[in-house]
This record gives sequence, structure tokens and C-alpha cells, in this order.
Amino acid sequence: MKDKYRSGFVALIGRPNVGKSTLMNYLVGQKIAIMSDKPQTTRNKVRGVYTEERGQIVFLDTPGIHKPHSKLGELLVQTAQNALEEVDLVLFLVDAGQGIGSGDRFIIENLQKVKTPVFLVVNKIDQVHPDDLLPLIDQYRKLFSFKEVIPISALQGNNTSTLLNLILRELPAGPQYYPADQVTDHPERFIVAELIREKVLELTREEIPHSVAVVIEEMSQRKNKNLIDIRATIFTERSSQKGILIGKKGSLLREVGKRAREEMERLLGSRIFLDLWVKVKKDWRNEEMLLRQFGYQEEQ
Repeated sequence: MKDKYRSGFVALIGRPNVGKSTLMNYLVGQKIAIMSDKPQTTRNKVRGVYTEERGQIVFLDTPGIHKPHSKLGELLVQTAQNALEEVDLVLFLVDAGQGIGSGDRFIIENLQKVKTPVFLVVNKIDQVHPDDLLPLIDQYRKLFSFKEVIPISALQGNNTSTLLNLILRELPAGPQYYPADQVTDHPERFIVAELIREKVLELTREEIPHSVAVVIEEMSQRKNKNLIDIRATIFTERSSQKGILIGKKGSLLREVGKRAREEMERLLGSRIFLDLWVKVKKDWRNEEMLLRQFGYQEEQ
């Protein structure tokens, strides 16, 4: 059996908000990438690990490829494009309900330059009539020679077992890179910061989401107690945004903290004391030093 064990790295790419994080979280069985109805939620390559007796798949959930409007945006797109060169297989996710857009055509242009096999994964099939699927798939097939085409619903899990079977069949024979019970290689501090950012995305409107970064200043286990102290700073770009984030008499910040703490306690299996602060770093998305400080520089 050992020589039949398959393993490898699989990139999830696509336009913003097509369900890449939802799919990876579903496949690994745990939330490790934040999800939101706002585009460009994912800002780092988040690695999710799926392990079973036949093999191990390491998923890279990449930022949505979009037209950048800041240095941060340029970094996000570059991160996603670089992932194409690092993996054994690419899953190109598209939204069944949206049809082909200019963003999809831009991604396909980039796919033409790589030798990596590409699966077309048509997501959100639960939101369209089955008769509309085949014409949409035909449109994509005319633009690129996909190795496989798999319609799925990441939210409901429809056809995801077929997707896993096809991925494992495509991957080369290889070792088990991570322990069987490990679902990500990101440290707890990264996941905790992302959970806080997710709650900001849930509770704020258009002015706020893309201008927020979260830095974990301190995270430590309290001696002889099942309690973790976490001190985090939410950075934004303008004083007016700081006021919105804090809310009337601190109401919005308290709600962000409450929701984030509840998820952290489930994730870490410990009580959490969460101390949140909001600070202004003007135009941080265009400052290379701050992008590095906030952890958005491309990995070397």
C-alpha cells in the first residue's frame, strides 16, 4: 500500500468570493480560512491539510485574483499567481451563478503559461438550474483545456467526494508531509488574528473591511489555569474608521470581541481573555514596511 500512497500540493484559485475558503474548510473538516460575503477576504496563502488512508492533499487557499488598487492588492494577486508555480494541481473555482467574467478570462490567460494540470470546479450549483450548467461549462471549455470539470456545492458538500477522488488520482506517489491529525501549518496566532478580522468583516460595511489588519501583540497561557490571554490590535487607515470600529460607547468593538472569543474558545479548547485595541496607521495598504509588519509580504 505504501507505494500507492499519494500526496501533493493543490492551489485553489479564482475570482474573489467564488467559495475557495468555504471549499477548503469543508474538505479539511474545520474552519481554518475565514469566510465572508465581501470579496478579497483571504490575504495569505492558507494551507489546509486533508489526510486519509489513500493519501494527503495540502490545499493552498489563495487570495482572489482581482484588479489591484493598492500595494496590498498587488501583493495579493502576486501571491495567487505564484502559487500556480508551486503546486502539483490547480483547482480553478468559478461561480455557477455568475457566468464568465473578465476576471475569469484574466485567470485563464495566466493558466495558459503554466504546465500544471488544471481542474475546473464549478461551485454553487445549488443556486442554479441544472439545465444552465452544461452551456456554462461549454463556454469555459472553449477557453482552456481542463483536465477535469467537476460541478460542486462547497456549502452543502455536493459532489465533493468525487472531487477528492479525482484529486488523489491526479497526485503523484509521495510521502505524508504532515501528521494525520494536523489540518493546517499556520500557527495559532495567525488563525486567531484571522478570526478577529472575520468578525470585523461580518459587522462592518464597505468603508471598513479592506482597510483592516489585525496583529496579535501577546498570546500566553495563564499559569495553572485553563485560560489564554490574547491582546490584539486592529489597525485601520483613518480616524473616522476607528470611530466606526469602536462604535457607540464601544458597542461594535465589544461585539467583535464577543464573537471572536466564542470561536477561539471552540478552536483552542480553553477560556479566552481577549483584549482588543483599535489604532490608526494612515494608508497602511500602500506602505511596504507596514505590509511586512502585518505579515502580508510574499513568502520567500
